This record gives sequence, C-alpha cells and structure tokens, in this order.
Amino acid sequence: MDVIPAIDLLKGRCVRLYQGDYDQSQVFSENPVEVAKAWEAQGAQWLHLVDLDGAKTGQPVNLDTIAAVVEALEIPVQVGGGLRDRNRVTQLLNLGVKRGILGTIAIENPDLVQELCQEFPDQIVVGIDAREGRVATRGWLETSEILAIDLAKRMVTAGAAAIIYTDIQRDGTMKGPNIPMLREMAEAITIPVIASGGVSSITDLLNLLALEAIGVTGAIVGKALYTEDIALSEALRAVGPGRWQDVPPDLGSSALA
Repeated sequence: MDVIPAIDLLKGRCVRLYQGDYDQSQVFSENPVEVAKAWEAQGAQWLHLVDLDGAKTGQPVNLDTIAAVVEALEIPVQVGGGLRDRNRVTQLLNLGVKRGILGTIAIENPDLVQELCQEFPDQIVVGIDAREGRVATRGWLETSEILAIDLAKRMVTAGAAAIIYTDIQRDGTMKGPNIPMLREMAEAITIPVIASGGVSSITDLLNLLALEAIGVTGAIVGKALYTEDIALSEALRAVGPGRWQDVPPDLGSSALA
C-alpha cells in the first residue's frame, strides 16, 4: 500500500485545515519545497498536493509553488484544487504533474471528465470528498445530494484511473479513517481507491492495509506526519513495499535458522 504524504497549499504556505474549514488552518511550513524534499528523502513514492486557494476560487492559484515542487522532486506528484476546465488540467500536466485530481467538475461536467480521461489516460484521478456520504464541491464549501458511491461508479465508467475518497468530517481530526465507507466504496467499484482523511497512527494504516485486497491501494497522510504522530519511514515499513510482515526475519544462529 502506498503511503502518500500530503501538502496543502494556502497562500504559498504548507497548512492543514480542520474538517475543511478555511478559518481553522494551521501553518506547518513557509517552504513547501523543502517539506516535499524531506518526504521524498524519507522514502515517499508519491506526493499529494492540494491547491486550497484554487479549490476555493475555481482555478489554480499556487502554480509557481507547484512547479517548484515538481522541479525539485524525482518522485511523481498528484495535484488537485481548482481544476475545472481542460485548459487548467492541461496547464498543470504540462508542468510535469503526473496526475490531476478532478473534484467539482465530476458533478458539474462529467462529460468533460470522460473527455479528459481519454485525452490523458492514467493521469486523471477523481477526488470524491464527502460529508455523511454525500459529495461536497467547490473547496468543500457546498454539499450536494449526490451519494459518493454513485459518483464513484459514474467515474469508473468515465475512465478515471483511481478514486481518492476523503471523509471531510475525519479530515484533520486525527480520529482515524472511515473504514466502513472505504470498504463499501472499494467493493462497489473496479478501480483503485485511495483513502484520505483522519489517518493518525500506524494502527490506522494497518486497518487500511486489511482493505488492500479489495482495492484500497493507498493512504494519504497529512497532519499526523506534521505532528510526528506517524513517522513516514515507519509507516512505509509497516504497510509499504517490503513491509515488516513480508520480510523474512534474520534468525542468525537461532535453532530455527
């Protein structure tokens, strides 16, 4: 399972929100590039970037910072926030971003999502952010009547490479992911599901690992890394490639050797 560090950008700074509330933001760093390089140095295989200003305004705002992060890293970067038309998506991918994360337009313009999936195969991921199972849009400022699982099924048909599911009521709370909802979604669709929101411990990651067989292939971790409740290197050893349980023990001169 991939453990994917998250960097949320607000006015060029690395922040975390509480339950998606822009008025409850905590600044963790003034230098997102250095934060990104630190996660890569600790073994991250992907980086997750969210342009919070873009999600709120409807168009990418932190493009210079995103470009600087992509330029500084060797690992792939996925980016969401404000990608609501073809030009914005194309602009972002041209910066070297590996995957664009579409959210609001999955509801407001699903035909465009399908076109983009065909135009950029394996590079379009749909982010489904939900409150009590219903999809939120426009930087989590609005909540629709559409069920998250119904939207996920439509996005499979559209050709999305994966679904990133965020439980807004868990995001930034350190209360653990919504395991029942992630299980339900993974069982309902045929593309990978990446969990987001609430991951606060290695135990949470191990609980998610139990869902890997049904399609939960990754976990995005934000606040817990910044507060050091989770050490990325330990998380990767616990659930990543070559995880503890998959590595034969060094028995040395033991009678069991």
